[in-house]
Amino acid sequence: MNELLETLKSKLATISDLQSALWILSWDQQTYMPAGGIETRAEQMATLSHLAHELSTAPDLGELLEKLNGQLDPETDDGALVRIAYRDYQNDTKLPGDLVARATRAAIMADPAWAKARETNDWSLFAPHLDGLIEIARETASYIDASAHPFDALLSVGEPGMTKAQLEAMYAALKEETVPMIKAISEQHDPQRSAPLFGNFPVDRQKTFGWMVAQQFGFDTQRGRQDLSVHPFCTMFSSDDVRQTTRFEPNWLSPALFGTLHETGHGLYNQGLAKRFNRTPLGHGCSMGIHESQSRLWENLVGRSRAFWEHYYGQLQETFPEQLGGVDLDAFYRAINTVEPSLIRVEADEVTYNLHTLLRFELELDLLEDKLAVHDLPAAWNAKMEAYLGITPPNDSEGVLQDVHWSGGMFAYFPTYTIGNVLSVQFYDAAVQAHPAIPDEIGRGEFGTLLSWLQDNVYQYGRKYDPNDLVERATGRPMDTAPYLKYLKTKFSELYEL
Repeated sequence: MNELLETLKSKLATISDLQSALWILSWDQQTYMPAGGIETRAEQMATLSHLAHELSTAPDLGELLEKLNGQLDPETDDGALVRIAYRDYQNDTKLPGDLVARATRAAIMADPAWAKARETNDWSLFAPHLDGLIEIARETASYIDASAHPFDALLSVGEPGMTKAQLEAMYAALKEETVPMIKAISEQHDPQRSAPLFGNFPVDRQKTFGWMVAQQFGFDTQRGRQDLSVHPFCTMFSSDDVRQTTRFEPNWLSPALFGTLHETGHGLYNQGLAKRFNRTPLGHGCSMGIHESQSRLWENLVGRSRAFWEHYYGQLQETFPEQLGGVDLDAFYRAINTVEPSLIRVEADEVTYNLHTLLRFELELDLLEDKLAVHDLPAAWNAKMEAYLGITPPNDSEGVLQDVHWSGGMFAYFPTYTIGNVLSVQFYDAAVQAHPAIPDEIGRGEFGTLLSWLQDNVYQYGRKYDPNDLVERATGRPMDTAPYLKYLKTKFSELYEL
């Protein structure tokens, strides 16, 4: 048994190394690669993805897994490794190698087309690429489970245990509670409420302040770094090599400030994975939704809390004395928690945010079901923005072209942001129940207790437990929208005197 296990671990480590090399090339493409390298990079990454797929679907790997599956205690690391590797093998063997290579190549070529389309507000530059990516997504879904809805098939890979029907129920519950709240808040519309966030905010000072907070959260700069990209993201090649990116607006403080805190949440999770899981299938986040819960927790429950700014606002004023010197803490706190329908998802407030992911979820369903043509997507996007948020994007760059996900072939992803919102409160509440002093510590700029609880109960396990199991172990209950809705009502009823 031990010999079989060691052989398995060696094979899985080789596959992991190839995947890490692939992700390094992807990170480089989005940060430092010269634009002229895109076609060669697409072929390089297609080659690596094909090689990794060949190894991950090799018959001898399947034979090893068949011998080991079910033979070990599932609570042990080795038992979990075999279970997850066996599931991955079953998923991977459903996909032809040429499809994997085509999908990689198509996404690599689509990314710069999307960036150019966004820059020039020209949907036609990206539309043909999206058409091809949707066809690949449908084809992929048919191989995973031809009897399931394409969205369910795609969702099962990144969010095991979650279904389209559960997502629809989650959104229905959120809409029922938040839409009346948005209506009540809109009656108090004050166009000057968010004014402190706009002005001349030199990029170098924004970078220094955000990076300082990231490190005080606990991000280890010896095992991670931050760079610039068109759309912020976080990736990892091991728990000791974590890369996150951000972007800066010289006349708007929020994007880089809260974008940095958001990506730092991902980074803390990645750095908190048990080192013994490096180069194994367990050495990644439990699911996309669990990962998003951490970015949203650090961005919103910590970074938009009053306690946080009671400690940091004086330092922010010292960083930007001309812009914020005459703005008191109450005004700044109201500004960063302004509720107002907005165009851009990543800049949306906590109350309206889930409507942004809902419209993407619904549009994606229509695309996958072939009810909506890519040519008609911008108009459909604008119609849903008007229906849900009462605003219409003035152009496609601020509308249908704003997100990077579809250009990367990332379908069945957007609802995981809302799963993350819901779970962020559930995890935070559990941490505070275990350590009631956490809010006071945040008010002193101390995050060690919160981070330690998250490392002990969430981060370290990687993929050892499935999402539903991990949530119950950490919080004592299944995923539940009630704590999240209570949090929104409490916070924003106070802010808007509802």
